[in-house]
Amino acid sequence: MEGRDGPSRSLCGIEIAKHKGARYRLGPELEICGYGCSDHYYESDTLLHSFQVLAKLLESPAAQDIICDVGMPVMHRNIRYSCRVIFLNKKILLIRPKMILANSGNYRELRWFTPWSRARHVEEYFLPRMIQEVTGQETVPFGDAVLATKDTCLGTEICEELWAPNSPHIEMGLDGVEIFTNSSGSHHVLQKAYIRVDLVNSATAKNGGIYILANQKGCDGDRLYYDGCAMISVNGDTVAQGSQFSLDDVEVLVATLDLEDVRTYRAEISSRNLLASRVNSYPRVKVNFALSCSDEICVSISEPIQWRYHSPEEEICLGPACWLWDYLRRSKQAGFLLPLSGGTDSSATACIVYSMCRQVCLAVKNGNQGVLTDVRRIVNEDTYTPEVPQEFCRRIFTTCYMASENSSQDTRNRAKFLAEQIGSYHINLNIDVAVKAVVGIFSIVMGKSPQFRVYGGSSRENLALQNVQARIRMVLAYLFAQLSLWARGMPGGLLVLGSANVDESLRGYLTKYDCSSADLNPIGGISKTDLKNFLQCCIENFQLTSLRSILSAPPTAELEPLADGQVSQIDEMDMGMTYAELSIYGKLRKVAKAGPYSMFCKLINMWKEICSPREVASKVKHFFRMYSVNRHKMTTLTPAYHAENYSPDDNRFDLRPFLYNSAWTWQFRCIDKQVSKLESKEAKPLCEDVD
Repeated sequence: MEGRDGPSRSLCGIEIAKHKGARYRLGPELEICGYGCSDHYYESDTLLHSFQVLAKLLESPAAQDIICDVGMPVMHRNIRYSCRVIFLNKKILLIRPKMILANSGNYRELRWFTPWSRARHVEEYFLPRMIQEVTGQETVPFGDAVLATKDTCLGTEICEELWAPNSPHIEMGLDGVEIFTNSSGSHHVLQKAYIRVDLVNSATAKNGGIYILANQKGCDGDRLYYDGCAMISVNGDTVAQGSQFSLDDVEVLVATLDLEDVRTYRAEISSRNLLASRVNSYPRVKVNFALSCSDEICVSISEPIQWRYHSPEEEICLGPACWLWDYLRRSKQAGFLLPLSGGTDSSATACIVYSMCRQVCLAVKNGNQGVLTDVRRIVNEDTYTPEVPQEFCRRIFTTCYMASENSSQDTRNRAKFLAEQIGSYHINLNIDVAVKAVVGIFSIVMGKSPQFRVYGGSSRENLALQNVQARIRMVLAYLFAQLSLWARGMPGGLLVLGSANVDESLRGYLTKYDCSSADLNPIGGISKTDLKNFLQCCIENFQLTSLRSILSAPPTAELEPLADGQVSQIDEMDMGMTYAELSIYGKLRKVAKAGPYSMFCKLINMWKEICSPREVASKVKHFFRMYSVNRHKMTTLTPAYHAENYSPDDNRFDLRPFLYNSAWTWQFRCIDKQVSKLESKEAKPLCEDVD
């Protein structure tokens, strides 16, 4: 089983699987065209090219004497389906359409496909002429059926079908199917692997059987990273585990299993056998082929293993780094530029790029020729081989500290020290000249000069002067990204990285079109709390001691004047809430689907030891005011790595209005009524005691 799309990768996976002795090869969902085609699925070209690739696979000598299971879109009777096409020796055995589509969160499958709703029903599918010429078949079975080989029975699930309450493997297993296959397009979310592995092992623990799962791996052209985790399970135990994060284009996982183990396991589960005795049968496609050999008695059987999970900090270290590498090599740019402020967020982004450099060096050391080819193209040097992460980092990563008169020496030093430890090419510059020029233009035209609050200015003046600094940093970031390599005598341009975390995006604590506006944001779906834990992990694993001072410093935007050379602006004071509170608000708003009133009701219990109902009401109201006032900023949010289920990404994950009535009149009135009721209940016993 392998990840990532593309005909050459599919063929490579088939060749490796066959070389390792496999008799059945499973690939990920929609692997031929790629899962992330989105509205390109509407185009007839996508269907045409998918069949052209299928023809190449059918004709390939490598695809002979092995059952191949590939994914592609298929149009049947003018309806588009997401399908598995299963073939053997230039003959298509079955086209199995997906029956349960994913249509929540980031998934929009019902936009492009229709689920096959006719359980245990098979129709004739008339093949395109280009396929007929290869297979010699005019029609093939299309629908909900299973394969009956000489020695066993195989049934197919596709991604979401495993996650559904009525998964097909349940009834298939009761009908005697012994091997279940699942081709997935499942993207990474922090700690999601636990759920995925549990679903697979549970499927075979209750019903017996062998379960094979293949998943996409890599960036498929958008905000998602598909995190592999290919696996093989038998009777509730994992026997083979694929990697979750790697730079390999193709990974093949194989296992040798004994079908008799499935049969003896099932035979003693009486409840299962009673249900099986009255289950409706699946149509069977007979296949004159065996997955086992008669002389395999001495072959070693794959033994159960303990799944090795990554910690959240490791997932942050590896997932976004792999996503950045895919984006860099596919965009054909020469590297990244990051405005490095010396704070937690930009430092976390820098560490993710450093992690990427470490993974690249490790992949090259392990003989990954594809990664080496990409590296040499990126650095424009045909003989270059990356060996030391810091040296490679200096070639492809530029960091830039953009000081102003409001910046402290402490943050300048922190940024410089971190850049030295990870090896980035570091630039120090001062933006004061540009800021004064822009403000000067306004003063000349309007005849008035805005002032910071500490110098007698209004809140509007104070905010405008902060925004000018932030937006000038964005302009300079793109200027340096385009021309800094040219100035150093090197070809190419750089991708600009942003570093606004998920909590700040939710609260809107960022300037529209400031340094949060970039080409990519690897931490935009990660909370401040998780980022701090990640930096601590980097201290321990990468020996980046410069991060200690960064972690101990209070988060600050440094956009207001210093007080005696010291920072006077603190993020949490500016926001009127802590990052810990923001994480709770975010999870309740998105994951728990709580509006203002529901959130208040949940929090008065969660925070009953630390806050009165009136204090909870005040906090909830403040959050929703700030959230609604700033929601418009989400429409311009930099594409960010999706890592949390409470992401406020407006593009496709969190679809909400961006123009609100920020007074929330009805909702807040309901909260106030509830507060009054609670306070009157508390006051009543007190009054009775006085009487």
